[in-house]
Amino acid sequence: MSDIKSNEDQFKALAKNPNDEPFVMLNLLKFKKDGGREAYFNYIKESGRYVEGVGAKVIYFGIPKELLQGTEDWDLLMLVQYPSRKAFLKMTNDPGYLKAHEFRADGVERAVLYATDPAKFKAILS
Repeated sequence: MSDIKSNEDQFKALAKNPNDEPFVMLNLLKFKKDGGREAYFNYIKESGRYVEGVGAKVIYFGIPKELLQGTEDWDLLMLVQYPSRKAFLKMTNDPGYLKAHEFRADGVERAVLYATDPAKFKAILS
């Protein structure tokens, strides 16, 4: 299993967030050296029906290449669009998804998951 710990305060904030609009989850992933990539792709295969079942979709898969700023390297970047935070939480509490999530825990050495909202550029530039 993985030593990755969830930020429980942020999960509570996500659950209380009144924004019921679609959002994008940024995933930065570093795989364990021995079998991590394979375990993670088993997770992708097994969790897909739960992701799709709440109306979410992967909108980008990328392999990070040139690290121009920062010091942490990553093996995979993924963007997943969810219809709402409620949909995300529904998925993460599904017993079938939790079973599939064991593959993720077995494969990932470290990760960043960041729930993001679209920026309103006019408001930012004003």
